[in-house]
Amino acid sequence: MGSRHVCPAQPPGRCPAGAARTGAAAADRIAMGSAAPRFSSLPLLLLLLLLRAEQPQGTELTFELPDSARQCFHEDVQQGVKFSLDYQVITGGQYDVDCSVEDPLGNTIYRETKKQYDSFTYQAEVQGVYRFCFSNEFSTFSHKTVYFDLQVGDEPPILPDMGSRVTALTQMESACVTIHEALRTVVDSQTHYRLREAQDRARAEDLNSRVSYWSLGETIALFVVSVSQVLLLKSFFTEKRPISRAVHS
Repeated sequence: MGSRHVCPAQPPGRCPAGAARTGAAAADRIAMGSAAPRFSSLPLLLLLLLLRAEQPQGTELTFELPDSARQCFHEDVQQGVKFSLDYQVITGGQYDVDCSVEDPLGNTIYRETKKQYDSFTYQAEVQGVYRFCFSNEFSTFSHKTVYFDLQVGDEPPILPDMGSRVTALTQMESACVTIHEALRTVVDSQTHYRLREAQDRARAEDLNSRVSYWSLGETIALFVVSVSQVLLLKSFFTEKRPISRAVHS
């Protein structure tokens, strides 16, 4: 199929040769572009839906809790909104901590003592600022490292009309939901393994320091015993000469 170039600024029959060649090249590029294969937009749409999925409001934090100390965090929660608290002691002492949750009226809705880890879910009955406290006041010398994850509100559906629609999900929507759930599982697993890795590393470092100090003590004791034995054996083979005194009459 031939290409045609029009020069609106020139009279008919006086179109420059360069412009004609340029128009022919542009027409060829357009023809080649129209013949190029079109890639499927399914992966792009899938990625956009996954990125569009909103996350519930939450806080994830790892902090240091000194001995005989108490530290509190505050969160504003609307009435009727559900929130969940997960916490775990990573390092320090017997890996235990006291935890309490108070509502805006000062009522204690959750209290546990000397817990290594726990979870708590509650639906706010009163709107206001809730207080989450961690206490290490029962310990006089153990320094603790505590991790907690506070999630406020339910996670919205990945699709905006997923709760009210009556038709079945399309194949792409089903794939989005499946991948989203799999990613949530991966994130939870990674958090769990990171906490286990930090806890095991702290225990290994503590054990290593104890072994090092014990080895140093054994080395000093062995050196002292060796020197004592050498001196003792040397005393056995040392000849003691009597001291004679001249008596002058």
